Amino acid sequence: MGKILVVDDAAFMRMMMKDILTKGNHEVVGEAEDGKQCLIEYTRLKPELVTLDITMPELDGLNTLLALKKLDPSAKVIMVSAMGQQDIVVQAIKAGARDFVVKPFQPERVLEAVNKVF
Repeated sequence: MGKILVVDDAAFMRMMMKDILTKGNHEVVGEAEDGKQCLIEYTRLKPELVTLDITMPELDGLNTLLALKKLDPSAKVIMVSAMGQQDIVVQAIKAGARDFVVKPFQPERVLEAVNKVF
């Protein structure tokens, strides 16, 4: 289906997300552990979609989203949030995120959000 960049500061979460996406017939073309690395990998890999964690050190998900949209206004991003981050999710949607999924991941919900974008 689509080429996806997975961004999360926790290796375990990246692994879980990659597993869900791969089983859903998507191709994970790369991963990043923070916002700065995300921007580098996005430029290098040109993914069709980014799954972006909100809570990351240095450059958080919301600021990474804003930077991605500046870099590529057509960038497609799905935010990944923990419980209780609704206010940030709302800001992210206003800033151009297509959707959001909540940790712990429900595989069906992740694939529903991703498939909706494609």
